[in-house]
Amino acid sequence: MTKEPLRQDEVEAFESFRPRLEAIAYRLLGSAAEAEDVAQEVFLRWAAADREQIRVPEAWLTRVLTNLCLTQLRSARSRREVYVGQWLPEPVLGGDSMLGPADTAEQRDSVSTAMLVLMERLTPNERAVYVLREAFALTHAEIAEMLDITEVGSQQILHRAKQHLATERVRAAVDQAAARQVVAEFLAAATSGRTEPLVRLLTSDVMGMGDGGGKIPARRKPFFGAAAVAQFLRGLFRPAEAKWALVGGRPDLYAWTANGRPALVAVVHGELVGVMTLEATTEGISAVLSQVNPDKLGRAARQWAASEHGEPLLSW
Repeated sequence: MTKEPLRQDEVEAFESFRPRLEAIAYRLLGSAAEAEDVAQEVFLRWAAADREQIRVPEAWLTRVLTNLCLTQLRSARSRREVYVGQWLPEPVLGGDSMLGPADTAEQRDSVSTAMLVLMERLTPNERAVYVLREAFALTHAEIAEMLDITEVGSQQILHRAKQHLATERVRAAVDQAAARQVVAEFLAAATSGRTEPLVRLLTSDVMGMGDGGGKIPARRKPFFGAAAVAQFLRGLFRPAEAKWALVGGRPDLYAWTANGRPALVAVVHGELVGVMTLEATTEGISAVLSQVNPDKLGRAARQWAASEHGEPLLSW
C-alpha cells in the first residue's frame, strides 16, 4: 500500500523533535555531521512509516534514531582504528541546539569533549543507556523497550557505564563570563614564553590531545603531566610564520565555549580553523583538547560565521 505523503503538521511535528534527536545522536556518535545525517535518515523513515499506527511519535523517533546510532557506533570502532592520529569528537560551540539540555551536572558533563572521549571506552549499549538515562532522563522501562533489553538489564548496563566513566574530579561550573576569564588567563600564560605560569593553571596529571586527521599536524598520541603539556603549549603559542601558513595565515584568538567548556577559537580571515577546549575543574585545567581537522569543524564554522563574537583576545 502506498503511504500517504507527509502532511504539514507531521513535518512540523518532526522538526520540533529534530534538535532533541540531533542532541542525542551527537552524544552517541561524537560527530555533529553524523548526527545531522542520522536525524535526516530518521525523517525519511518517518515519511515512509505508517504514521497512523504510531501512538507516541517522539518515542518512536527516538527509538529509530538510537538504533541507527548503535549500528553506526559498531562500525565506527573499526574506522577509528585506521584514523590518522588521535580521534577527538567534533566541537559544538556554545548556543548550538545540538548541545541539548544543560540543566543538571550530568547533562552538562555528558556533552563535554573530555566525557565524549571517555565514552569511547564504552560498548555501544553502555553508551546508549548512559546518554538516554543521564542526559535525557528516559526511564529504564523506556530504554529497555528501545534497546530490546529488560529494565534490570538497563540498570546494570548504566551501573557498568558509570564505573567506566567514574572520576573524582569536580568540574567547575562555567558560564560565558567565567569561560572568558579562564581562557584569558590560559592565553596569557601560554604566550608568556615561560612554562611556570602554565604549570600553575594545570593539574599535575593534565592531558593534552590534538586531532588533525592527517590534514593538519597534531600530536599523534595523548600526553600527560603539567610539565609536558606546558612545554608543548609554550612551543605551540610561540609566534612562527611557518606554523601560521598551515592554517592559511595569522590567527585571531577568541574566548568562547565549546561543549559546555571554556574554549579558545582560532580564526583566520574570518574563518574558524581550530577549537581548543579546556576542561576546567576546581583543581585546575585537567585536559587541553585541540580540534584542527577541517573535516570536523564544519558545523562550528557555520555557527561562528553567524554569531556576534566581539573582539579577539589576541591578534598576531
